[in-house]
Amino acid sequence: MSNQAAQFGSTADFSTFKHLHEPLPEVLGEDHASFLAQLDHPMCITLGGHDTSRTRVLVTLLHGNEPSGFIALHRWLRAGKRPATNVVCLIASIEAARRAPGFTHRALPGARDLNRCFRPPFDTDAPGRLAGQMLTLIEQLRPEAVIDVHNTSGSGPSFAVSINADARHLALVSLFTRRLVLTDLRLGSLMEISEHLVPTVTIECGGRLDANAHTVAWAGIDHYFTRDTLWDALPADDAIEIMHNPVRLELTETCELAYARAPVSDVPLTLRPDIEHHNFGLTPAGTHLGWVHGAGLRDLFVARNTAHTCVLEDLVSLSSGELRTKRPLKLFMITTNPVIAKSDCLFYAVQDDGLEVTPSGQVSADAV
Repeated sequence: MSNQAAQFGSTADFSTFKHLHEPLPEVLGEDHASFLAQLDHPMCITLGGHDTSRTRVLVTLLHGNEPSGFIALHRWLRAGKRPATNVVCLIASIEAARRAPGFTHRALPGARDLNRCFRPPFDTDAPGRLAGQMLTLIEQLRPEAVIDVHNTSGSGPSFAVSINADARHLALVSLFTRRLVLTDLRLGSLMEISEHLVPTVTIECGGRLDANAHTVAWAGIDHYFTRDTLWDALPADDAIEIMHNPVRLELTETCELAYARAPVSDVPLTLRPDIEHHNFGLTPAGTHLGWVHGAGLRDLFVARNTAHTCVLEDLVSLSSGELRTKRPLKLFMITTNPVIAKSDCLFYAVQDDGLEVTPSGQVSADAV
């Protein structure tokens, strides 16, 4: 083991990643695009800190079309600053990010979503093996925290996602944003390691094409890298807006959709192209989302809460061929990308009070 690697723990093995230790600014390229062009393999960048007894981990580009974390990290590294502790940066989906045109592919065509692969088995395909290698390295490093930086596919404000809302997780959230989505949903995402390993949060910096999202990522990364301690300045109880157990509005396998300003005749579901404007804030009951023809709600959508209860008719309704919200809701991660809508979901939703959507007449468990 090299002396460079040894300072990150005697068991840390960086050999499965292309490894750069404290790269000089001049080797990083003038901009993030030229830096990406140099890379052809998942990358690990290690930085020695003022306190070498502690390590923090930053993960970015789990999705190749979500560039803010990569852009912000490149900017931070080019500044030549020294972090408060050791830092290990994992840059994952290099091949997907590089695939022309750059930063447009969530994953390589036909490959699994990497952020659904952080649970066994890991040896079934390339994304699974990479996820397993990342988890092994994080376990070896024994970091005090892990931050995973993302973008939403549609435009919108920043927020965090976590399976835990204790003081340490809220402290990590507060480095980047004042909104937290707290979920019991388990999809095999990286932030689920909070359950057994290390405080971990996902940061959604905003839309992948929003310049402000890159600024959010840079400011949060700078706080994360340079603060002597992450836990001293814990946010006040009401400083973080928490949304509980959002419901995913998913499309059925047979649903075909389009985005347009008027109904498209050859698909059963047409969504308004400005639907992403409803990200966060309050979406009133009766808000027009799109048009449906020749199909019923359950032919097109699936929506179940954590009790596995169907809440589809509590989210949306059909009236004269128009798709509308059934009740006041907070919507987020709305996508206008039909590929993501089909492979992941159309949006997430909570009640207007931030609690989990329950069938009419029932009360959320968080409200009693």
